[in-house]
Order: sequence, then structure tokens, then C-alpha cells
Amino acid sequence: MSENKQDFSSLLQNYTISLPKVGETVKGKVISVDKGEVRIDIPNITTAIVRGRELFNEDPQYASLKPGDEVEGIVVDQENENGELELSFKIAGLQRVWDNMRDWMNKGTTIKSKVLAANKGGLMMKVGALSGFMPVSQLNPDHYPRVTGGDKNRILEKLQELNGKNLEVKVIDVKEEEEKLIVSEKAVWEDAQKAVLEAYKVGDIVDGEVSAITSFGVFLKFGDGLEGLVHISEIAWQRIDHPKDMLKVGDRVKAQIIQLDHSKIYLSIKRLVDDPRKQVKDKFKIGDEVTGQILKVEPFGLMVGLDDEIHGLAHISELSDTPIDNISDKFKVGEDKEFIVVSLEPAVHRLGLRLKGVKGKRAEKQDDKKEDSAKEDEVKEEEKEAPAEKEA
Repeated sequence: MSENKQDFSSLLQNYTISLPKVGETVKGKVISVDKGEVRIDIPNITTAIVRGRELFNEDPQYASLKPGDEVEGIVVDQENENGELELSFKIAGLQRVWDNMRDWMNKGTTIKSKVLAANKGGLMMKVGALSGFMPVSQLNPDHYPRVTGGDKNRILEKLQELNGKNLEVKVIDVKEEEEKLIVSEKAVWEDAQKAVLEAYKVGDIVDGEVSAITSFGVFLKFGDGLEGLVHISEIAWQRIDHPKDMLKVGDRVKAQIIQLDHSKIYLSIKRLVDDPRKQVKDKFKIGDEVTGQILKVEPFGLMVGLDDEIHGLAHISELSDTPIDNISDKFKVGEDKEFIVVSLEPAVHRLGLRLKGVKGKRAEKQDDKKEDSAKEDEVKEEEKEAPAEKEA
């Protein structure tokens, strides 16, 4: 009997428990959940505790634990003030969350994300247990704030309408050390468009509806949720000041696809009609006297309408033989004036005009050339006479 006691005593003396070190990850089963504390059985080692700020209720995995659940935590103290091994769910959970973000980014996984708040640059997002950001440029076309003039306050108002909404996004940038997480709704939309876009090619004609108007062009919705941009230069052959002068939201128009760049679609309305300037040489020739209406007064000259489709430019140097201090004082939009056609370049859509009665820069150049030519002739005559005088 005494020998057995001695053997057991020796075993106790020789038996030592190797506690996990601070920073190590351990796994165990939940024993109890009570008053902001979770106790966990770490097999063959000890019972551990997770409490207070080391809990991680932001993550669904840790928010509703019950006895018997398997969990893992990071050791933050081998022996706290109560002599217990203390763990952190938060450290372990955050690491797992960041790992998930990287995995989702690499795989292009679509996830749900809630809009928390908006600022002028984009949206603050709740992405799982983390806070992320979505720049305005990463919104899909339906949510992108198209505001005439780019008024920042109006843009913010549009963005604030998304507060509280759940959006489908992709993670596009993860920098854990900077706690930076960027998501994109547009990336989800672009993936959805790829299959639809395969049915279209450059040159196709589409029938669509004007969905938005900006200073640089109009957006046209067509097909199965597709949207393309008609740049202001592709709306009409003649020069226009603003797209709203030609179109309004809701108008039905036909357009031609002129470029497909991934999910970006560029369209043209004007290419579906003949370029009227192709016939400009049939209508006008250099030297013609024409009546034109001043459409716009610019510091460099006048934009002049010769008919509904053909416009010309009267450069400031072709409007007076003396310097003009303020062109706006001398010419007004809507006035009809008589002009002379001084140049025709249909290939580059240029038609030059000179105000009737003005000598103009081209005439001055011709006079200068005539004067130079006359001087050269005089010099040549003098050179001819010089040898004759010497002989005499």
C-alpha cells in the first residue's frame, strides 16, 4: 500500500502541464455562457475564460455561443488575477475575418454589405464584422449620383438615400495593417453584364431610352439592363452647347455601338444619319456670300449657323480690320450677318467665314505677298541696270 502511494506521489511530481503561450491559438468546447463571460474546456490542459472586451459579438460565430460549441481563441494571459487562462475571441475572430476578406477578394466572391453612412466621397459600409468603404466610382449605374454640374451637396443627398440599404458587393482591396477595406458594387454589376454584352458587337444599332443627362453627354438604357454613354460629340453633327438642348430623360432614340470596353458601352446617335458636311462643297464654295445667324459669341470668334445643320466659324481676325476690345459688345447671339466663305475643310468639319466688308487676315497676307513680290521685282530691275551703268 505504501509503495502505491509512493508511486502516485512520484507521478504527480513528474507530471507538468504545459500551458499555451501568449499569442498562441487554442481550441476547446464551451462549458458555460453567463454574464458576459464564456468558459471553455481546453482538453488535457485547463479551463479558460473569455470576458469583457475580448468577446467578439460583432461576428455571428461568437455572438450566439452555447455549451458544447467548438471555438478557438488567442491566449492573452496565461494566468489572470483569478489564476485562469484568459483568451480573446476578438483577436482570433478579427484575424479570421481579415483572412476571409482576402479569400473573397481573390475568388471574386459576391457578398452582402450594409450602408452605414455617406460622405461626399462615397459610402461607409458594414462588411461582416469590419467597416469598409465604397467610393462613388464603385457604385453601379442605378445608384451612381448623376448630378448636373457636379454639385457636391446634391451628390451627398443622393448618396444618403442609400443609408441602411443592403447592397451586393465584391471586395476589391484589403490592407489589414492599415485597416483598409474597399468594396465595389460596380464589380458585381460588371460581371452580370459580361454575358449580356456577348450578344452585342461594335456597329450594332440599339433602341433605348435616355436615362440621364449630364454636361458631357447622355446615358441610354437598352436591352436587358444595359446602359451606354452617348458623348456630347456623338449626339449631333452640328456643335451643341448642352445635351439637354437636344434630348430629355425618357426620350426613345436609336444609337449605334461604337466601342465596347469591358462593361463600358459607348454609343453614337449622329452616325445613324448622313454627315451634312459631306455635302458642304456642293452647297458652298470659297468666295460665296452667305447670310448666317450668330449662334454663340466666343473670345476667339463667332459660331455661325448657315442652315439647320451646317455651322461655320468666323475667327475674330476675320471680323474687323482693327483690333476688337470686347467681341461681345460688337456682336450678339441671334443677329443675322452677311459673311464670305474663306475656307472649306469638310474632312475635319471646318468652314471658315469672314464678315462681309472686312479685309481680313487672309487678304492682308495676300497683300503682303504682293508687296514682297513687287519689292523683289524692283531689286531684280536694279540688279539688271547696275552692269549697264558700269559699261557706260
